[in-house]
Amino acid sequence: MAVPDATPLRRALERCEPLLRLQQRLAAAHARMDAIRTFLPPGLAPFVKPGPVEDSGWTLFATGPAVAAKLRQMQPLLETALRQQGFEISSIKIRVQSTRSR
Repeated sequence: MAVPDATPLRRALERCEPLLRLQQRLAAAHARMDAIRTFLPPGLAPFVKPGPVEDSGWTLFATGPAVAAKLRQMQPLLETALRQQGFEISSIKIRVQSTRSR
């Protein structure tokens, strides 16, 4: 049964400023990830996840220390690739993502 005068979820989300900003930040992170994906070795890409975009830079999450070390080696290349594709970025931060279960 339909609820009269129900606001569609998409419209409700568009009207909620904090959720709209979150959605924009997620889209920005994924756009950057798409931009660097072709520069990542095929065996490495599945172990790299996009993190938040902030004024101080963009964070990439690595699933382990070895992946993080390789990303740090590639960092200048990835930053240059982002700038060449029109992304304003001061730096890429690389963090090891914790996999501990809670």
